[in-house]
Order: sequence, then C-alpha cells, then structure tokens
Amino acid sequence: MLQKLFGFDPAQNKVRTEIVAGITTFLTMAYILAVNPSIFAPLAGQGMPTDAVFTATALAAIIGTLVMAFYAKKPFGLAPGMGLNAFFVFTVCLGMGYTWQFALTAVFLEGIIFILLTIFKIRELIVDAIPTGLKTAISAGIGLFIAFIGFKNCGIVVDDPATLVALGNFSDRATLLAIIGIIITGVLIIQKVRGGILWGILATTVIGIPMGITHFDGILSTPPSVAPIFIQFEWHNIFTWDMLIVVFTFLFIDMFDTIGTVVGVSMKAYDVKEDGKIEGIGKVLMADAVATTAGACLGTSTTTTYVESAAGVGEGGRTGLTAFTIAICFALALFFAPLFLSIPTQATGPALILVGVMMCSGVSKIEWDNFSESIPAFVTMLLMPLCYSISDGIMLGIVTYVVLNACTGKANLKKISVTMWVLAILFVLRYVLKCL
Repeated sequence: MLQKLFGFDPAQNKVRTEIVAGITTFLTMAYILAVNPSIFAPLAGQGMPTDAVFTATALAAIIGTLVMAFYAKKPFGLAPGMGLNAFFVFTVCLGMGYTWQFALTAVFLEGIIFILLTIFKIRELIVDAIPTGLKTAISAGIGLFIAFIGFKNCGIVVDDPATLVALGNFSDRATLLAIIGIIITGVLIIQKVRGGILWGILATTVIGIPMGITHFDGILSTPPSVAPIFIQFEWHNIFTWDMLIVVFTFLFIDMFDTIGTVVGVSMKAYDVKEDGKIEGIGKVLMADAVATTAGACLGTSTTTTYVESAAGVGEGGRTGLTAFTIAICFALALFFAPLFLSIPTQATGPALILVGVMMCSGVSKIEWDNFSESIPAFVTMLLMPLCYSISDGIMLGIVTYVVLNACTGKANLKKISVTMWVLAILFVLRYVLKCL
C-alpha cells in the first residue's frame, strides 16, 4: 500500500526514517504559520483578518503537500512562499493601491498558467535544459542560501550599515542558544544518530526554556474560519496592464524559485541521470501549480515548494511518505498552533545551517578547471545568498553561462541549447526593463 500511495520501496526506504524526515521538514518550515499572518497584518483593516490568513496558510500547505505526496510521491513540503507574500501585500496592495481581492485574482491566474505550462511540459523543458554543472551549483547555492538564513535567524549574522553584514552579539542569550543548538545538532550528526536534526531541534527548544527564549503560550486552539477570504476574486480588472504585470511578476519569481528548489534538493536526494534529467520533475511542478491555485482560492499568496525540504532530505526522506507526514503536521498545527509556534528560530536555525553543509557536498563534481563551466557555477552559487534570491542566482548564472560559452569558440558555442538561449535573452530583458 505504501509503495502504491507514496512510491515507498521497502528494500530502500524505512517508515521511521520517512516520518522523522517529515517532522524535521515541518519544524524547519513551521515558521510560515506565524510569519505569513504577520506580513498580511496591514490588510486586516481592509477585510483580510490575520487569523483567517493563518488558517488559509495551513490549509494551502496541507493541500499542496498532499498532492506532492500522492501524485508526485516526492519528499517536498509546500506552503505560501516568503518574498511572494511581501510582494502581494507591500507592492500590489499598499504600493500600487489595489485591493487584496485583485492580488488574489493575480495569484489564481498565475496558478492556472502554471498548470498549463506544466501540462505542455514547458517548465519541464526548462529544467532539462539547464546543464548538469549549473544544476549542481544550484544545489550548493541553495545550501549556502539556507545556511545564511539559518545564521541570520540565529542572530550569528546581523545587518550592518557599513559592511552590509557583521557578526552578531555572542553575549545575547538567543544567539548563545543557537550556538548551543549548532553544537548539539552537529555532534548528533557526526555520531550518525538517526533523526539527529530533529533531536537537535527538540533539545535546543527545551534548553531555551530556562534561558527565557522558549515561551509556551498554550497548547490547543480552535482553527479560525477562512470564510472572510475564501474565493474572493475580482474579475473586472483581469484585462488591465497592471494585472498583466502583477501576474507576470508572480509567475516569474515563483517559476525559478520552484525550479531552483526542486533541482537543488533533488540533486541531493536522488541519483540524477547522466543527462541531468530528474525523474518525475513534471509531477513535482504540477503539484506546485495546483497548490498555488488552491492557495489563491483559500485566500493566501503563492504557494510554492519549500527549500527547507532539504532538512527532511538530510534526514533520509526520499518518498511521498515524508510529504504526507509534513501535511499531517500542518493539519495538527491547526489545532496545536500555540505549541508548534513556541519552537524558537534559534532551534530551527542550526538545522538549516547544517543542512546547508550537506547540500554543498556536490561542489566537488563541478569542473573547476573548466572555467566555461566553473565561472557560471560560481556566480549561481554565490549570488543566491548575497542577493537573498534563488531565482536571481539561477537567472544570472544562466546568462553568464550563455555569454561566456558564446564568446569562447565553436566548441563551447555548441553546448548552448536553444532553450538556454531563449532563457538568457528573456532574463536580460527582465533586468533591462527593471532598470527602466
């Protein structure tokens, strides 16, 4: 039954490992249950209550991850994406002055377009066209990116007006707890303790109680109603220029964030074929597209595949059973929200940092002596954390790959596929238009 439902192979997979992996991924991405409603808080006065957004966030994650579990049979978790939610609120609604119903309509249209692009295998064509070296760099770049997020969440890296970033204050109790968490989780991983990342998160959370970092605000709560924001679309503006721009922006960012996440985590989780093709990528992208459409109906911003899925993959998650476990955890979180949200970022941050280490292991496969391959790979890896954007790292890496190989002789020119040429031209136009 498990094999039929989740692609579970008893000869290669273990139920306990898959469940632990799912819980681990959930704990690293559960912050969205608190963060997403807070980002939507400025719209509460316009009829979009934050408690309804909380429920919509959880339901969107449940639906999207269940599709991933049963249809794609992959160990990835989905939820409303960071960055896209800020664009929804602060650019479309507060900046451009449109209603949140207008923005939800744009997200819904984006989801429908994504479904069509996936059906016609256009998204899959893009993934397959990316050279293997760049795919490896994407995986490592995402590792650096989530490690940077982990360091930031832990307070080990802080912003600085002079140098952009600086070392945090180690005398701060929160930062000290995070350092303790890194040590505990690191020791567990080195000693090959099964579920080491999860045990590290739980141990750090408990240690945070006497330190005054972990606060329990209750255990049970009734899920708020999603009725105020359910299927609230605004159709009379769908043929406007602004709607086109908003839909295109949602589409562009989500497409390459998702591609980057799926490629990066898959490169770590599976033995990718020699031609760089990832088995089942079409179903993964379809799950993402369906999740976005369902999320819009529920009343939240674009739902996407989470890079934090790498935490579960690091624990050995390989099948849809991991995703199913994530979905169950989100369902429980609807009722145990105060308990789940009590886990501090200082406990989940160390997990992201150490998973980042695991994801960088593939850099040895990059042809560093072949600069037509290594320079684009380096650009891809480095710009993801520095620009705080998976999509920008991918886009600029692809542009660099095409330009360098096009300018260095016929042999390198032949490596560039038609799809890569088209992508590079579109990306250049995007940045040109962004500068105008």
